[in-house]
Amino acid sequence: MESIKDFKVCPVQYVTSINDTMNVISGKWKLPIIGSLYFGKKRFTEIQRNISKITPRMLSKELKELELNGMIVRKVYDSFPVTIEYELSESGILITDVLDKMIEWGIEHRKAVVSK
Repeated sequence: MESIKDFKVCPVQYVTSINDTMNVISGKWKLPIIGSLYFGKKRFTEIQRNISKITPRMLSKELKELELNGMIVRKVYDSFPVTIEYELSESGILITDVLDKMIEWGIEHRKAVVSK
């Protein structure tokens, strides 16, 4: 298996890997959805309540894309009425390390900018 060290010696692979990542998580809503699911399984309306200003249509679209990219798992329960829950996949759980680093960076960056 290749490691990040292998990619750092080849700018093309490094940039390609960044593009691959951005293709999966880019957009206004994907990271907030992943962030919402970071805290456990949720139904559609629970996710929508956690993310202000997202429309049902946009949430549905983004959930489908995240599922297609293997970031989340959609589970349909045979109940009445039908219950659907979303949760992070293994790959989705792995990206939370990236989110934690982004949050750390954001906090430090804000402190540095505000202190100027």
